[in-house]
Amino acid sequence: MAMEVNGYKIEPGADLTGADLRGAILLETDLNVANLTGANLTGAGLVGAILWFANLTKANLTGAFLSGADLTGADLTEANLYTAELIGADLTAAELIGADLTKANLTYTNLTAANLTNANLTNAELIGADLTKANLSGANLIGADLQGATMPDGTIHN
Repeated sequence: MAMEVNGYKIEPGADLTGADLRGAILLETDLNVANLTGANLTGAGLVGAILWFANLTKANLTGAFLSGADLTGADLTEANLYTAELIGADLTAAELIGADLTKANLTYTNLTAANLTNANLTNAELIGADLTKANLSGANLIGADLQGATMPDGTIHN
């Protein structure tokens, strides 16, 4: 079922390229395969949203609330997720190449097989996160809290 927010039609497969959705409340919204390239979702409420294979390339998700969201296979290449809340989110096989996750809360987030190449995870909370088979090549993990996180090789970080 589609809804309208700030003049944009919100539904699976929607083309929301460059949309201004700052502060929008999109709780449990279905945006499967939606195109949100370059969209401004600063402070948006996307708790429990379904964003399977959505394109969020270069989207601004600063301070967005994505706890419990399903971003399986989503493309978040170069997305800005500074201080975003992603507690318990599912980012299985997501593309996070060059994404800014500085101070993001990824506690208990599923990042299995996620591509975090060159991602900035400075001071991010990754407590209990699952990074099994994730690609962390060139990722900045300075100050990141990895307590209890499952690392790419399957070991648990102390």
